[in-house]
Amino acid sequence: MPKKSKAKTVKRPSTDAEQLPPKQSKVMDTQSPLCFESPASLFQSLIQPMGAEQFFSEYWEKKPLHLQRTDHDTASYYRSLFQLSDLPGLCAEDLEYYRDVNVVRCINGKKKVLNKPGRVKSSVLNKSFTQNKATIQFHQPQRFKDELWRIQEKLECFFGGLVGSNVYITPQESQGLPAHYDDVEVFVLQLEGQKRWLLYTPTVPLASEYSVESEEKIGSPTHDIVLKAGDLLYFPRGTIHQASTPAGVDHSTHVTLSTYQRMSWGDLLLDIFPNLLCDHSKTAVSLREGMPRGLLLGDSDNLDSSRTLSAGLRALADRLENGTQEVRSTHMKRDFIMNRLPPCSRQQLLEPAGKIPALEDMVCLRFKDHMVITVEPSHEKTDEATQLVVFVLHSLKNQRENHMMGGSCDEEEEQDISRGLQFPLSHLQALRQLQQVQPLAVDQLQLPTQEAKLSLALALWSESLLVAL
Repeated sequence: MPKKSKAKTVKRPSTDAEQLPPKQSKVMDTQSPLCFESPASLFQSLIQPMGAEQFFSEYWEKKPLHLQRTDHDTASYYRSLFQLSDLPGLCAEDLEYYRDVNVVRCINGKKKVLNKPGRVKSSVLNKSFTQNKATIQFHQPQRFKDELWRIQEKLECFFGGLVGSNVYITPQESQGLPAHYDDVEVFVLQLEGQKRWLLYTPTVPLASEYSVESEEKIGSPTHDIVLKAGDLLYFPRGTIHQASTPAGVDHSTHVTLSTYQRMSWGDLLLDIFPNLLCDHSKTAVSLREGMPRGLLLGDSDNLDSSRTLSAGLRALADRLENGTQEVRSTHMKRDFIMNRLPPCSRQQLLEPAGKIPALEDMVCLRFKDHMVITVEPSHEKTDEATQLVVFVLHSLKNQRENHMMGGSCDEEEEQDISRGLQFPLSHLQALRQLQQVQPLAVDQLQLPTQEAKLSLALALWSESLLVAL
């Protein structure tokens, strides 16, 4: 992923901005056809008139879906999300090539990158667009566009996973990228103009990585679709696709909303397996026995070693199936919470809300969709045996301008520590109470003392995660 962005603002000369194509009239105060009452209602309104139940049973991870919209309001709203005329203003935001913008064109089935050195200037961008017929790929526009922030934040709550976006602006009779497949579920919203999409049978169903495919390998398209402003196209990860702007269409602008990257059962197993094995080995002496001498040097019987390992895995699987082994996801939860969008809200998120909770007060969680609970070894280094503790992690302090932009391991570890609270394992049941039962009296929390109950409530309130009613 690209490195983290630095949200500086650099004013550029107005003469530079004026050299892009004439500005189109912006849609101001456009009424949204989307319903933001809840994450579920937002997704339902995004794919209307289809129902969510039908979508997930018939299309999700199975096959493409094209939803045609003929109403003017939807087309106007989509156009307000991002349009060609937004680029001059955005070029004043200290944009960089590769990090924020890619300029590309597909020539003879190959991607040609036309990025320039230094900062992105709208005059240079315009020249690439009009003279070189290049596609402008704008990375993660939700960092700058409030309505996309609003949409993607709700979708992250709905999917329980990161939702990124890219905008593609392509001139007529041009194509930006060669035929390829992605490792994400893709929702395409056509914002301006038209785009012709050719979709092909996956060579790697539900692919876990991005790859370009040659024209000779992909065969004939299974779908030949022209998206018009207001239309939506969905296709599963692994679907081979390529898109171009038809002749007679001045330009096309679309945004892709992508999700479910590294969110498979295999990814979950990779996350939970170390904890599962560590917990199981505490009670299974056979797993603590030493492996045969010389195994690492290849001097032992591989078949015998495989049988021993298989027996250990079967025992672990049995414990999982009968419910005696708890499943604890750690890294996936932390990665999601640490990198997702903060709540799309104008209120002061980092200030506690309302009065200080008392034992007799009814309380409930705030921003419930923006917090996770993990059980993991304490990060404190002591001479004693490692103790499990409970972490309450949240995304209220996340920075919108860094969303989906990557970062160094050191930065992530420092930020991770500052985005939550740590409690003894004895507090786990009370925290789960708050997640499942709302509202709830502080005095009803399942903790042994009144002091512990009040202390938990105060800690969550101080972190802006709880409010007294």
